Amino acid sequence: MLLTITITLLVIAGLFPSSYSLSNSKRQQPNFQDIVSKMRADLTLSAQTKEALSSSSNVDASPPSCVAQEARSLKLFSTTPLIHSAPLSRLCHPHPVYLKLDLLQPSGSFKDRGMAHLCTTVQKMHNSANGENSHRMKVISSSGGNAGLAVTTVARNIPQMDVTVIVPETTKPLVVEKLRALGAEVTIHGKNWNEADALARQLVDDAKKSGGGAVYVSPYDNPLLWTGHSTVIDEIITQLLEQRSTNEMKIGAILASVGGGGLLCGVLEGIERNYHGSNESRSKLVRGTKVLACETEGAASFAASFNSPDGSLIRLDGINSIATSLGALEVTPAVIQRSRRHRDRGEISNSGDDVISYVCTDIEAVQGCVQFSSDHRMLVEPACGASLAPLYSDRLRNRLLSELKDNEDSVIVVEVCGGSGVNLNLLIDWMESFVND
Repeated sequence: MLLTITITLLVIAGLFPSSYSLSNSKRQQPNFQDIVSKMRADLTLSAQTKEALSSSSNVDASPPSCVAQEARSLKLFSTTPLIHSAPLSRLCHPHPVYLKLDLLQPSGSFKDRGMAHLCTTVQKMHNSANGENSHRMKVISSSGGNAGLAVTTVARNIPQMDVTVIVPETTKPLVVEKLRALGAEVTIHGKNWNEADALARQLVDDAKKSGGGAVYVSPYDNPLLWTGHSTVIDEIITQLLEQRSTNEMKIGAILASVGGGGLLCGVLEGIERNYHGSNESRSKLVRGTKVLACETEGAASFAASFNSPDGSLIRLDGINSIATSLGALEVTPAVIQRSRRHRDRGEISNSGDDVISYVCTDIEAVQGCVQFSSDHRMLVEPACGASLAPLYSDRLRNRLLSELKDNEDSVIVVEVCGGSGVNLNLLIDWMESFVND
């Protein structure tokens, strides 16, 4: 069964002869080493491919306001394509499905948006405070991988900024190698992100006491990050309005993965800004939008707090999921507050605005990654697969379509947040571990 799925994926991706018969798989065993090498060469998106895809969009790259304008003008993050997905639209009929390809950000994930806005802001504050005596500044971040890659990618393009990243023991060697290759000082510490974060904070405190100075950068819990992430909603609205001619179009649902809650805070901030903005077309587009907060079992810290009977913030005992990038034991309190505000607005106005927790299994997250690579020839990690699972999983898709039954003309948008903890070997390993008969 696994070999059949693998060969099907290769045929669709154009990396294996389409004339190859699946019934011949037993007597024509492929050379797996050669396949992996060829997949790595042909399927993995190169920097040039990313640039070509980004430049192929003829959408105006200017956001509707000055949000994170300095970071954008310095090209520290990209305006990523919004593409229509024919395979997912067929699955989710009658709702057209669009994919916001933030896996094409320079570091490989959406986190460039927030890190770019945060780093340019703290540098401006640093230079303003020190004047002509400004010296090199250091930022210290804790990360399961993607936030560290984002802050390192951004900081290397900002003069006089050094980066230290503390990662937990669960971080993939692939990510650690990337961080060091980008110039970050990397320390591996702790069984989970929270233990790594404690060391990062301690190092900042020690630097301040010694007079050296350093700035702590959270991977998700900072309003500057959320504002940077909110630019994804500005872009989605602009791109949808340019791609579709009808003024009656609405976004029925936006799907986003949740780890510590930074991306979801940004999504809700962007919706609220456009909802209350002066442009009626933009406001109508997001009025009544349901935001799906997507997690995996074993890393569902948002679901635990959002669904708690007394409204309290719940801290998980540990992380037990393949989606290690979602591995925060508890979410930022702000994401619960913003989610409830969005839901309450929908209830008060009877407009349908809502935030809904969707928790998938590790198997569903991996299947989402595999199907997405087959349909769209791009690789994402299971943390991103969590936001694809509600469309690819029959169980979750039926629930979503039921939620949207009163708004059949609406579109579905998936924030394909990306993630750099993936390559072809890992995808094949996940298939072997989770995709079975």
